[in-house]
Amino acid sequence: MTHQGEAYRLPLRLGWSLMSLARRGKVPGIDGLCGGNCCCVTCHVHVDPAWLARAGQPSAMEESMLDFAGDVDAGSRLACQIRLTEDLVGLVVRLPRQQLVLGL
Repeated sequence: MTHQGEAYRLPLRLGWSLMSLARRGKVPGIDGLCGGNCCCVTCHVHVDPAWLARAGQPSAMEESMLDFAGDVDAGSRLACQIRLTEDLVGLVVRLPRQQLVLGL
């Protein structure tokens, strides 16, 4: 869901990253400028609290990248680091107010 409340429903693609799915679905605000290499924060999302356990914990590298993102909370993740599995059917994420772009 975008920060403005616009919802997108996308078909599950097992094994894909959430970022790749969102980009293919043309979700605005998921830029993924680093191509999913966990070296920018342009795919920052907020995982809905009900989905946190299933989405998994961020790695140390992901957490260090999130230090550069704005609007970070307990559900902050990089969409490039969330691999889609059957356990994530119905996953709800929200976009931050704005994506920050680091110099690449």
